[in-house]
Parts: sequence; structure tokens; C-alpha cells
Amino acid sequence: MPNKYLEGKGALITGAASGFGKGVAFALAERGANLVLVDLNAEKLEETSNEIEKKSGKQVSSIICDVSDSKCVKKMADQAFEEIGNVYILFNNAGLATSYGVDILKLGEKAWDRTIDVNLKGQWLVDKFVCRKMNRQSFEPLKGKVIHTTSGYGITLSPFVPAYSISKAGVIALNKLLAKKLAPNITSNAIAPGYHLTGIYGYREDIMLQSMKDGHVQTPLNRIGTIEDVVKLVLFLTSSKSDFITGHCFPIDGGIAEVGVPSHRLEMNI
Repeated sequence: MPNKYLEGKGALITGAASGFGKGVAFALAERGANLVLVDLNAEKLEETSNEIEKKSGKQVSSIICDVSDSKCVKKMADQAFEEIGNVYILFNNAGLATSYGVDILKLGEKAWDRTIDVNLKGQWLVDKFVCRKMNRQSFEPLKGKVIHTTSGYGITLSPFVPAYSISKAGVIALNKLLAKKLAPNITSNAIAPGYHLTGIYGYREDIMLQSMKDGHVQTPLNRIGTIEDVVKLVLFLTSSKSDFITGHCFPIDGGIAEVGVPSHRLEMNI
């Protein structure tokens, strides 16, 4: 794969100030992409943008946006195309988790609404306003590529984070519908990370390991995931090596969802 295979192509990353978004942003800049970084945390977003500019020598555009606000997302999409000319890669990554350990029948309405609004509605809004413009681009053989961040909790629902799990299951469905709609001009795929040390756990390994213990999780590959694990998968999906793949959800969880033991809270007497 040529090191600068994204030269002349734009990449828009939501949730770009930290975690997977930040890691992917650095990697895409290294491969020549012009970046638009989107986040709601202005301080961290500016810090990340400055770090990438200093390291890569490329100018980085940053936009503060609440992805659950349709007016804000439309304005963000218009500004992104205006500033970098095209969006060939959309990494639809922004998300949050709330109310760990709260039963689905006891979950508060505000926590439910905020989780669904950001994680599911937010990805739909970003898809809506970015992909319609992307579909008018003249790149060949594909006009663009969309990558959604879902979760292993979207594949096997966790009772410890019910709203988060349902929102991420919705992203998997959204990805499939979008892949059908955008074919054959644009591919749409999803990644489903497992237990990786990110902001959802406050970057605290002890909290993440406790949540695995609570859910009796068994990881076949016997280690926790890293941001770099996810970056490598996203790079594959942004490259020409994945041009014949669309509508797929890629678990990247050490084998938990497919051959391990996912998070559960089920006790049986037999």
C-alpha cells in the first residue's frame, strides 16, 4: 500500500479529540489525507489538531459540533467540504456511555435520550448531511468510504449499559441500510471494538477491568485492546484493499463476541 494513498483526499472524523478518533486522525494524516476533526470538547480538539499539524506538517481544520443537533451537523458538513474540498473518508465515530450498571427498567429518561441522541441519531445525522455531498464526488472507482464505530455491546447486548448497547445495535442496522443505499458508489462498514482503554472508562484500566469482571467476560486472545488495534483496522477499511467490502461489521475484541464469553448478568439454577 503506498504510504500516501490518501493524498488529495479529505477525511472527516467525529469524536476526533481523543480515543479512536484521535488515533485514526494521526494515521490518516500520515497517509496524506486532509483532515476535518469534529468534537464537542473545544480544548481537547484544539490540542489534537495542533499535535497533528506539528507532526504531519499538514493543515488541520477543526469544527466544534454537537452531532445530535441537526442544524449544527448541517453547518459542520457544509464547512468541511468548503474547507478541504472533498470528503473521501467519513469516520463516524462520536459516542458516549452513561449510567453504568443501571437496569433497563430503572434507567432515567434523560440518560436514555442523551445516549440515543448522540450514538445513534448523531451518526444518522452525520451520514445524512455528509454522504449526500460525498455521492456527488468524482473519485473512481469509489466516490468515498464510510466507517461507523459501533461496539461489541451492539453485537451482544450488555445489561450493564442497556441504552448504550441498544444505540450501538442501531448503528449496526444503520450501517447495513446505508451500505444498500450508497452502493455501488460508496462503501459503508462498521467496526465493533471490545475492551479498549479509552475515555469511556476515563482512561483507567482498573475501571475497565472491573466492568469485565462484573460481566464475567472471557477474552480468547487474553489481553485488552489498544487504540492501535483499531487504527490498523480502520486503515484497512480506508485503503483500496477493502474496495469490495460493504455492509459489514468487523468485531475487534480479541474474539469475545464470536468465540469468547460476552458481558452478561444471567444466573441459572440448572
